[in-house]
Amino acid sequence: MTLPDHHLTQGERRVRSFHPHWKRLVGPFIALVLLAAATGAAIYFIPGQWEYASYARIAVVVIGLVLLTIWSFVPYLRWKNTGYVLTTHRFTISTGVLNKSTDEIPIAKVNTVSSDQTFPERLLGCGTLTVESAGERGEIVLRDIPKIQDVRTDLFRLVEDASDGEIDGR
Repeated sequence: MTLPDHHLTQGERRVRSFHPHWKRLVGPFIALVLLAAATGAAIYFIPGQWEYASYARIAVVVIGLVLLTIWSFVPYLRWKNTGYVLTTHRFTISTGVLNKSTDEIPIAKVNTVSSDQTFPERLLGCGTLTVESAGERGEIVLRDIPKIQDVRTDLFRLVEDASDGEIDGR
């Protein structure tokens, strides 16, 4: 996912790789169910003896597919193509469906790691991770990180190992 093993440097190993939390897919799933139900109902209620019934059904299906693509398929693709990879040397954030954007934060340059969770996020085990680095961007805020406490712990441990000179995390 997002960072192939052949792109790892010598001595670098993958610690964790993951997508944003599945809660991002709840809205698109609800849209999928509602659009399917609405499209089916609209097709059912178009009178069969009406002169333009076949055109109306085709129009309903086309509109349903367009809305399904916008409200369900595109958000799913965004979720699927957003990936985070934590290695012993860097934290990589990769986003984009057609155009790919990748940010890499060297572990040695990370200054602060903090997490923030609302009550519903605590119940779901996700949250917002804030990584402050000595680079150009300064602070990167990552929302909907699954298993936020485990990710924060791994990242903090790697930062401590890097500051102690144990870059490979062993």
